[in-house]
Amino acid sequence: MHIIASISPIFAVVILGYFTRKSGYISKDLLGSANRLVFYLAIPALIFRAVSTASFTTDFNSSVLVITLLSTTSIYVFSWLLARRRRWSLARIGSFVQCAGHGNHGFVGLPVALYCIGDSGLVKAAILAGFLFMLQNLLSVLALEVNGADGGTRGVTIRKIGRSMLGNPIILSAFAGMVVSWFEIGMPGPALRFLDIMSGMAAPLSLLLIGASLSFTMMRKNFFSVVGVVIMKLVSLPLLGIVLFLMMGLSQDDYLPALILLATPTATVAYVMAGEMGGDSEFAAAAISTSTLASAVTYLLWLTIALYLKPFNL
Repeated sequence: MHIIASISPIFAVVILGYFTRKSGYISKDLLGSANRLVFYLAIPALIFRAVSTASFTTDFNSSVLVITLLSTTSIYVFSWLLARRRRWSLARIGSFVQCAGHGNHGFVGLPVALYCIGDSGLVKAAILAGFLFMLQNLLSVLALEVNGADGGTRGVTIRKIGRSMLGNPIILSAFAGMVVSWFEIGMPGPALRFLDIMSGMAAPLSLLLIGASLSFTMMRKNFFSVVGVVIMKLVSLPLLGIVLFLMMGLSQDDYLPALILLATPTATVAYVMAGEMGGDSEFAAAAISTSTLASAVTYLLWLTIALYLKPFNL
C-alpha cells in the first residue's frame, strides 16, 4: 500500500497535465516555453541543490554507477541488434534504439525518486543522472547518426557529440554540484534559499508537462510498433539492472535510486533529436506517450519487487 500511495499521486499529476492541455489551460506555445523553463532552470537547480550538499562518502556508490551504465549500454546494443532483424527503415531503427535506452530522468526519474524515497534518494539519483545523461546522449547520437534517414552518410563527429553534452544544462548542473560537494565549498544562505525556490517547482511542473505532452493519436497509430520499446525500456532494462545489483550483493538503499532511473519511460527529448537527426519523429512521439503511461504500472511492479528481493548469495 505504501508503494501505491507513493506512485499514484505522481501519475495523477501527469493525468492532470493531459486534461489541462485538452481543456486549453496549457496552450502549445505555453507548453514549449514551460518545457524550456523546466529544462534550463528548474531541473538544473534541483540537481545542483541536491548534489552540491551531498556527501560523496555516503551518497556515491561506484558499483551502482558501473552497473547502471553497463545495463544502459547493453540495452542500446541489444535494441540495435533486435531492430536490425526487422524490415524497418534506417530512420525507424535509429529511433527504436534511442527510445529503448534514452530515459526521462529529469522530468520523471528524479521526481519519482524524490516522492518515493525522499531527499536521500534524490541525492543519489541526481549523482547517477549526471553520468547517465552523458552516456545516453552519446549513444543516442550514435544510434541516430549511424541509422539516419540518409543512410548514415553524414558520419559521427566528436564535435556533434561534444556539443550535445556540453550544452546540456542537466549534465552541467550535476557535475558543477559534484565539484562543490567534492571540495566542500560552502554555499551562502541566500544562494541556498534561491535554489530551494527554483528547485521547488521542478518536480511538480515536470510531471504536469509530461502529461500535457501525451499524444493518444500517435499512440493509436503506432501502438504495435512501439510495444517493443516499452518492453525494452520498462521491463528488460530495469530487469537487467536489478539482477546485476542483487548479484553484487547491493542493498535496496544502495540500488533503489538507480533502479528508478533505469525504469524511466522514454525521454521527451527523443522526439526533438529524431526530428533533427533524420530519425522517425512520429515513432518517437508514440514511444514517449506509450512508455510514460505504461510506467505507472511498471514502477509499481519494480518497486514492489525491490521491496521483497534480497541480494543473491553467490
